[in-house]
Formats: sequence, C-alpha cells, structure tokens
Amino acid sequence: MENVYRILDANFNRAREGLRVVEEVARFVLSDAALAFRVRELRHRLSRCQEAFPAKGAALVAARDVEGDVGSGALPSHGPLTLGELATANFKRVQEALRVLEEYARLCRVTAPFQEMRFLAYALEQEIMGRLAGLEEACRPAPASRQADYTLYVITGDKFSRGRSILEVAREAISGGATVLQLREKEFPARRLVEVGRQLRELTREAGVTFIVNDRVDVALAVDADGVHLGQDDLPVEEARRILGPGKIIGVSTHSVEQALEAQRRGADYLGVGPIYETWTKEDAEAPVGPDILRRLAPLVHIPMVAIGGIKAHNAAEVVAAGADGVAVITAVVAAEDVAGAARELRRVIAEARRKRP
Repeated sequence: MENVYRILDANFNRAREGLRVVEEVARFVLSDAALAFRVRELRHRLSRCQEAFPAKGAALVAARDVEGDVGSGALPSHGPLTLGELATANFKRVQEALRVLEEYARLCRVTAPFQEMRFLAYALEQEIMGRLAGLEEACRPAPASRQADYTLYVITGDKFSRGRSILEVAREAISGGATVLQLREKEFPARRLVEVGRQLRELTREAGVTFIVNDRVDVALAVDADGVHLGQDDLPVEEARRILGPGKIIGVSTHSVEQALEAQRRGADYLGVGPIYETWTKEDAEAPVGPDILRRLAPLVHIPMVAIGGIKAHNAAEVVAAGADGVAVITAVVAAEDVAGAARELRRVIAEARRKRP
C-alpha cells in the first residue's frame, strides 16, 4: 500500500502545482478575480480531498521518497513557451493527475469527486484558453501599414483657420513637423469632404505623413486615407475593420479607463484620450479628464495614446510626461498666425519632455 500512497501523494502535488500556475494566469494576466477564485477553490477542494485518506492525508506524505523516486531527475528542456502553451501544459498536468487520483483512490476504498473535478478543469481550460487567445490576438503587433508616428497629430478646423484654405494650413503644419493629419470638418457635406480629402491625400502621401479621416468610413475609403478616427457613438471598431480591410488604421476617442480598455480589446490601433483640458473647439465636448488618466492607462494599454483637448505648447510637456505617445491639436496649430512655427514649437516641447521622461 505504501507504493500506492506514493503515487497518490505525487499526483496530489502535481495537480495542486498545475492549478497554482493557471490561477496566476487568471489573476495577473487576465485580471479576472472571479476566474482566479474558481481555480483557487478547485485547488483548495483538492487539498480537502486529501484529508479523506489515512491520518487525514499524512500517510501519503509519510510515504514520500524523493531520493528513491526514479522520475525525480530533471526533464529535458523543450525551449521557450508562449503563455498559452504554458497554461495548456499545466492544465494537462492537472487533468492527468486527477485521473490518476480517481483510479488509485479505489485501491484505498476512498470515495472522492475526482471525476467531477477533472471535468471542472476541462471547463476552466476552455474558458481560460479562449480568453488567452483573444488577448494574444489583441497584443499582436499591427501590420506595418497600420503603424504610425503619432508625435504631433494635427486636426483640421476650417472655421479656425483665419480664412486660409485647409490645404494651405495642412501644408504649413506638415512643414513645421506634423506627423499625422486628420480631416475633421463636421459641417462639410460628403462631396466637399471627398474633394478636400483627395487634396490632403496627395499632400500627405508626398510628405510621408499619415492621413486620417474623422468619423466617415465612407470618405476614408473614397480618398484612400490611411485610416479613420471613430467616436464613442460611431461604427464599432470591428465593423469599421470589416469595411476598411486589415491594412487601415482605426483610432477611437476615449474618455475613461473603461472605454480605453474596451477600444483596445476590440482592436483599435491607437487611442484618442481626452479631453485632457477644457476645450472650446467641440461644442459637445466631455468634461476634462486631466492628465492623470494617461498615468492610469500607461501600464494597462499596449497601443499608442494620443492626448487631445485643450493642449497647447505650454502644457504639452505635462501630457507627454504623464505617458502620452503624442498630442493632438486643432487651434494650437491651425489658428496660429505662423502655422509652421506653432507646429515646430510643439515638436520641440514634445521632444524635450520625452528626453526627461523616465
């Protein structure tokens, strides 16, 4: 019977160890307290089952023979694992160990719900592996066509442009260092948006600057823009991706941590976070969220964050220090008397703030 006890002891340990590994995945990778609790409860339940054996399980521990165990040597390495492979391997350890416990417990005439626990492990594996697959898909780097330099993101604003044409202002902004140009003219009819969009597309392509269209997926398609920027009430990211195809950039305006994480989960390529400060360029603007939201998001998101809302040369350094990958502006550039000079000054401030950032 001592050898049976050794088998039982080894498999109780093996199952608990495997459950601890996947519990940490649920807790620290998926950040799902309820899921982590279910794994932990299965692990604790397993420990309680051990107490059904002689001397409340102490007989199994007493039979342990580490030095005499021919299987205690180091196993050959199979190279680095992905997180999914690591979780799968440990789920298999748990399930196999539970099957061994189920069979050998019969020799001790002990009744324990090992079969039920094994099926619980199957269900947990399916749920956790499905979640991990979605997470790995979201974390996969975007194709090169969907990557951009968001350092200085200039948004058009015809009514703030001092009578200058959108094309003229855009040309000067690019001359001063704009890395992204967004066409955002809420009052323009579709025909005019397409006309202006084609001009901006030609200009940005020649300059090597990313060109984004605000809200209008149809216009973005018509002018072959690099992508579209969506608000909270616009098309869902998945639907925009289906229409635009896999090679186009999709940005999403977010006003809270929850909205930012949801946009990332749905496949956004970058986040527009704000309004950081009070702004008058948007009549229905949300209340300012302040730069602290960037600090809260920095450890939680892996896609670029573009701060927007009331950003000028005097406060741009603050949002960069808080974690923004770039700043989006309208009046700070398009309403300036010297458009190129205003863009150039913002680039200088951003560069200096990045040098000081840890």
